[in-house]
This record gives sequence, C-alpha cells and structure tokens, in this order.
Amino acid sequence: MEQGRARERAAEQPYAASGGVAYDAYDDFGTPAYEATAPRVPEQARIPAHEQARGEHTHSEPPAPAARVVRRHSVRGQILDALRTALVGGELVPGEVYSAPALGDRFGVSATPVREAMQQLALEGAVEVVPNRGFRVTVRTPRELAELAAVRALIEVPVMLDLARTVPAERWRELRPLAEATGAAAARGDRAHYAETDRAFHRAVLALAGNAQLVAVADDLHRRSQWPLTSAPVARHADLVADAAEHSALLDALIAQDLPVVRSLVREHFTGSEG
Repeated sequence: MEQGRARERAAEQPYAASGGVAYDAYDDFGTPAYEATAPRVPEQARIPAHEQARGEHTHSEPPAPAARVVRRHSVRGQILDALRTALVGGELVPGEVYSAPALGDRFGVSATPVREAMQQLALEGAVEVVPNRGFRVTVRTPRELAELAAVRALIEVPVMLDLARTVPAERWRELRPLAEATGAAAARGDRAHYAETDRAFHRAVLALAGNAQLVAVADDLHRRSQWPLTSAPVARHADLVADAAEHSALLDALIAQDLPVVRSLVREHFTGSEG
C-alpha cells in the first residue's frame, strides 16, 4: 500500500511544478498547450466512491462537458477582437515583438487565449511567429497594400457593376445606415470602429450577389488590407473621411442606377484609399 501512495505522489509532481496546470501537449510553436482551467484529475479520483469500493468503473458514459471550456473559447474570441482593435488602432506597433504572457498581463488573462488568438492573426497575415520570443507585428509595404487593393478590385468591382444593373433602389436604401456608420466613425477619427463598419458595408453590398464564398474571400482580403497602418495620424483621419464619403456617394449612384458614376467610384475606392 505504501508503494501505491508513493506512485500517486510521484504522479502528482508535474502538476505541482506547473502551478496546478496540466500540460497536455505542445503547440506548433513548441509552447506548452494547456487547458487553463484546472489540473488533470487522476483517473482513480474520477471513479465514484461506491464503484471504487467494488473495483468497478463504467466507461460507457462520457463525462459531462464542463461549462468552463465554453468560457475559455469565449475569452479567446474576446482577446482576438481586442488584438484586432489594437492592431488597427496602432497600439501594437509594426515590427515590434510581443509575447503572449506580456499581452495576457495587459488584458488580464492567461497566456493561453492570447497565444491562440495570435496564431489566428498569424494565419491572417497580421503577425508572424518569432520562435522563443512571441509574435512580431507585420510591416506592410506600400507595394503589398497596393497588391491587396488590386486583388480586391478584381473581385468586387465586377460584382458591384452587375448588382448596379439588377438590384432595386429599395435594397440600396436599406444600406444607408451602414454608410452613415462609417461616416460617424470617420468623423471621430475612430480607426478601429471605422474598420469594422467599413467591412460591414462591403459585406452587405456583396451579400446581395447571393454568394457566401465571395463574401468570405473578399472580407478576408479586406481585413488584411487594414493592418497595420503606415500613414501619419493626420493623413489617416483625412483618409477615413474621404473613404466614408465614397460609401455614401456610391449608394447615391446605385440608387440612381448611374453606371458610369458607379464604375468610377468603385475603382477610385480601391485605387485611391486603404478602405
């Protein structure tokens, strides 16, 4: 019996050494991937007392899902939104390296949801992995921004021109609040909120084509073109106001079915701005 207790104490040592956190595996970056809720419970402790007495264990009934796992994913999503806002707003500086623990302290969470959110941002091209250090915010060159704008134009301009010929004026008028929201964010100089409303406007326009894949691809390209910013603060505010004005002017032209003006506006929207 004494040998059995010794084995149990030895099995518990990894949990004590890690502060009560059970490390399950390592992620793609060589960092321990763990469940930041509770330490792993030894198998014997999971067996009800009356079954331990009989030496029985039922394997047919899986354990009930813990609510804290859902909360963990919710935290990860909130941190992802917060990091996107920080990127677009310039709080995370292009070229700088940020560690998951440091950002976790900043947001008041563990490093795990930050690391997972950063991995998603890496897939989106907003950051790149720096082994054993963290994540570096990507620096966009003017050429890269121009290339993204060109690809967006190839996708969105033909679609908008087709929609201009077929969508009734009433449907375009329904999008007026979205255009006004971009104008309000631009007037405040709120780049983060403008980025959200700008994408919402473009998604709503493209959704009228009835192609969900088109909307998803275009929105991903749009998001990539929004970070990080490279212009000076004063110029940025002017760009926001100009972009927002183009949204309202585009709706006016679409309602009037003025195809030449629609063509001119949508091409200028991609070639003359980041939005």
